[in-house]
Amino acid sequence: QVQLVESGGGLVQPGESLRLSCAASGFTISERIMNWYRQAPGKGREMVARISTTGATTQYADSVKGRFTISRDNAKNTVSLQMDSLKLEDTAVYFCLASSTPLHSDTWGRGTQVTVSS
Repeated sequence: QVQLVESGGGLVQPGESLRLSCAASGFTISERIMNWYRQAPGKGREMVARISTTGATTQYADSVKGRFTISRDNAKNTVSLQMDSLKLEDTAVYFCLASSTPLHSDTWGRGTQVTVSS
């Protein structure tokens, strides 16, 4: 079964850190651009970070640049998102996405909740 499973979410205070993980099964991520998206209550889903197939290139939303770091381990079939200096506005459900290719459609995880609250 093709799936992505996110983990690592939780409740933290402003300024603290969390590390999210995304584990793939049923397919290999090595050929897929991998992404983290998030959706805050009442808002649309937005791209947070993206990483190329080799990890050589990354892209971040302006709102998280300098605070979040995306990484991947193709050998372990996992992608991570290190989130530092968390802010109240980072509260959202975070989703992992394996981007589509000519042979594969988008593959989404079910999300993990991140709540930043004082």
